[in-house]
Amino acid sequence: MTNFPLLLADYAEKALLYEVSLAPKPGLVDPLSTGAHSDMNIFTFLDSTVSLRTYFQQYAEAGFTHNGSAINLFQKLRTIGIKAEKAMLQATQQINAHKGANFSFAVILGASGWYLQQKEHSELPLTKVDIQHILSRTRQLTEHLLIEDFTDLESKETLTYGEKLYLDYGITGIRGEAAAGYPTLQDKLLPFLRNTLDLSTRDRLLRALVFLMSEIEDGNLLHRGGIDAWMKVKSESKKIHQASFTEKELLDELDHYDTLLTKRHLSPGGSADLLALGIYFAQLEGILHSPCGKKV
Repeated sequence: MTNFPLLLADYAEKALLYEVSLAPKPGLVDPLSTGAHSDMNIFTFLDSTVSLRTYFQQYAEAGFTHNGSAINLFQKLRTIGIKAEKAMLQATQQINAHKGANFSFAVILGASGWYLQQKEHSELPLTKVDIQHILSRTRQLTEHLLIEDFTDLESKETLTYGEKLYLDYGITGIRGEAAAGYPTLQDKLLPFLRNTLDLSTRDRLLRALVFLMSEIEDGNLLHRGGIDAWMKVKSESKKIHQASFTEKELLDELDHYDTLLTKRHLSPGGSADLLALGIYFAQLEGILHSPCGKKV
């Protein structure tokens, strides 16, 4: 019998390892560059990923054994998530490598386990419809967050950067993405990955990253450079995405763009986190292959 919590945690860990191992990534940490980050490198992300592994399994087990309401499961996941974040910060000497990814994987792994527990015939790979059901459950788990987190902001004396973005521009960040059932994954990234099966893993995932950079509200870019910088990166990324580059030409272009974003101190970390989530679901769906051509 398949140990689903263990397998789901394996997929989540591998997703983060695939993402940080991918290079060259503009402005981001990878094996070739620290990008726009002076306080971290690839080993920071490896340490962070390993520290989260046991909590990934706990998220999945919480969902797989849950018998109750969505809000009760979310509270269980939040309790585990607080411990996970402390473990991550301890492993990285207080550097925030995966705070956003930890939040997303908490609700997604919890939703995955919850769905598989109730699915009559649980076997992998999952179907496109199964993935839609899991993402629907993440919405059930998190849709209350926008009400809780963005109510009565006008009366607060001090605001976080995310709260200021919401008041000024209506941008809700990763909480908004989760509360909507991760539409970026369902409507953009996963269809892209389903339609690029003929590409090598590296080429496919780098193109997926650029595609995300050209489409999403990236909180990291907004935090580092503001609205204008974010919009400029979106426009530049769209040109790269729409160009008919060969794999070699793409690598050269991204190497150049990495230098450019590093000089601007810009890092599309939100896109990187969503790419990792897409890699997780691609494994569940059986549409991600290792370079040797075998399913992972």
